[in-house]
Amino acid sequence: MTHWFHRNPLKATAPVSFNYYGVVTGPAASKICSDLRSSRARLLELFTDLSCNPEMMKNAADSYFSLLQGFINSLDESTQESKLRYIQNFKWTDTLQGQVPSAQQDAVFELISMGFNVALWYTKYASRLAGKENITEDEAKEVHRSLKIAAGIFKHLKESHIPKLITPAEKGRDLEARLIEAYIIQCQAEAQEVTIARAIELKHAPGLIAALAYETANFYQKADHALSSLEPAYSAKWRKYLHLKMCFYTAYAYCYHGQTLLASDKCGEAIRSLQEAEKFYAKAEALCKEYGETKGPGPTVKPSGHLFFRKLGNLVKNTLEKCQRENGFIYFQKVPTEAPQLELKANYGLVEPVPFEFPPPSVHWTPETLAAFDLTKRPKDDSAKPKPEEVVKPVKEPDIKPQKDTGCYIS
Repeated sequence: MTHWFHRNPLKATAPVSFNYYGVVTGPAASKICSDLRSSRARLLELFTDLSCNPEMMKNAADSYFSLLQGFINSLDESTQESKLRYIQNFKWTDTLQGQVPSAQQDAVFELISMGFNVALWYTKYASRLAGKENITEDEAKEVHRSLKIAAGIFKHLKESHIPKLITPAEKGRDLEARLIEAYIIQCQAEAQEVTIARAIELKHAPGLIAALAYETANFYQKADHALSSLEPAYSAKWRKYLHLKMCFYTAYAYCYHGQTLLASDKCGEAIRSLQEAEKFYAKAEALCKEYGETKGPGPTVKPSGHLFFRKLGNLVKNTLEKCQRENGFIYFQKVPTEAPQLELKANYGLVEPVPFEFPPPSVHWTPETLAAFDLTKRPKDDSAKPKPEEVVKPVKEPDIKPQKDTGCYIS
């Protein structure tokens, strides 16, 4: 089953030369700087390389992060920070706030920002794969895993590294708690969409599918709530997506809950549940239109024309008609005025982030290598701050056109 996911742009960054004239006093230190420069450039290239896969991304990220660790942590595994932590200024844009970068003279800021982009890459890789025509079972598993890995990276950054920043994140910036929480929850919700599609394909019990859909709708509602106090100018489009997915999966939950009620000979309640599904589907349809018309970061698409969306509309319509027919011939039950309460709890299929850790410092970091960086020889104007209005060029991301979907219909 083909999926559609909203994606914000990648973070952009200014080039970093890692040239410390006078400070670097030996070939080992010079080699570290050269390797940092090349591994950073390689990782940035892979973010927009369509041939990149998770193994390539992990190897490239580990290579850079293991070298960067020497700028962050002491080599004796104590709690002390490296003497090089504040030697370099790093500039990064934000996914929602355009091309004006945030800048910090702190290697921890670089670790977090690059880690954030790695997590974004996993979400974009999952999105490309999920949008393929005739996606295989192995590819669906890779979509599922990539989204869980992304959630794990975001979670690790939030819990273990963002609190270490000397300069806290500004409001509405990527590293602020509200935004990173929304990214974590969105990854979990989208991974559960894959679980739901699999459960439908394998014809699992409607009760399980309804519970998973209800939990997924709640995830989307939580993610939307995390963004509710942000400036609408840059968060409106993302929030439309989260709201429409919340309505969409609430409609799914009521639809499959109606099937469960019908199987229990509660036809009147089943009809009411399906009517509620119709209502939420109509809300989702209206939000799809609003999403397409809302300006802001993210793709310009018409989700209501997507097959994954149209399938649910047909399913709700056909199931409601079936319930109404059976009630007219067999049950003759009164349809309640109140919609049934969805108090559904899924015992299986709930998504947890994959635990993530950055790699340890590279073996090239030795006490001798560190000693070859002599900070007493650092030029006095070296820490001059960049101009805040300096523009970092946006990342040129490959244009992915949604593929025609001939996916299996749900009967």
